[in-house]
Amino acid sequence: MITNVAALVYDGVAPFELGVVCESWGVDRSDDGLPTFDFAVCAPRPGTVATNTGFALQVEHGLERVAAADLVVVPAVGRQRPVPDEVIEALQGAYARGARIMSVCTGAFALGAAGLLDGRECTTHWMHTAELAERFPAARVIPEVLYVDDAPVLTSAGTAAGLDASLYLWRQEFGSAAANQVARRMVVPPQREGGQAQFITNPVPACDAETLGPVLTWILEHLDEPLDVPTLSARALMSPRTFARRFRAETGTTPHAWITAQRVRRAEQLLEETDRPVERIAAEVGFTPAVLRHHLAQARGLSPQRYRRRFSAVV
Repeated sequence: MITNVAALVYDGVAPFELGVVCESWGVDRSDDGLPTFDFAVCAPRPGTVATNTGFALQVEHGLERVAAADLVVVPAVGRQRPVPDEVIEALQGAYARGARIMSVCTGAFALGAAGLLDGRECTTHWMHTAELAERFPAARVIPEVLYVDDAPVLTSAGTAAGLDASLYLWRQEFGSAAANQVARRMVVPPQREGGQAQFITNPVPACDAETLGPVLTWILEHLDEPLDVPTLSARALMSPRTFARRFRAETGTTPHAWITAQRVRRAEQLLEETDRPVERIAAEVGFTPAVLRHHLAQARGLSPQRYRRRFSAVV
């Protein structure tokens, strides 16, 4: 369980991405009944750290603080800037003792310099994935995703994808209800669909028809029913091909993948907030018990029973 978090910075750190880390892990939300963390921003030496935008940070903690952290996060930093030897040693030490290690955007280059991406799936900002793969050929770089969890290392793509990765980790550690609460406080979606590709090639989808919002809302209200493309396209008054194309433009993924994700999330909510039998929950979200077990194990690494034991709010 994560209780102690260190944001590891050095000269050239990007303040927005550092802010993402501070917002995700350094804010006291105990008034909402959420866990709080022993959080600190750390540098190779306490003192002044230059950002990449013309101002400096005053950092109180050195790398001894990293040695105690359950989660070490490296925000974005200049890719061409040498990674200090002390930072590499601190990252390697955290990895060796089993800490979770996360990067935001080009922070992945620091993890690569420490050898933590070798043989591991990872990502970074889409503009720099080719460079990451070239500089660290033993890494398995995935360009099209918002984040990659190849435990214990979690890498995220550009800027706001650090929020996506942090909320994912909140969900893994504390359940979907807690992650949703944090997302509401930050006024962001609890989980975005799709990957970086939707932001590269088509940042603002060209829509010559009404949004699919009403159909998406209807889907969420009818997860227990058969939800195939012909049925949904008829409701949207589109041909199946047009519907599938519009669906991907608006959500970044396929109807099947989106609906499956919504069913898993609803099942998680029911497992956390009710004592209904797993068989009934599976039926309520349009799964068989076996299919629910499969998708929950794939998404969270837990069976429905283990998920309930870990995250249930029902006494």
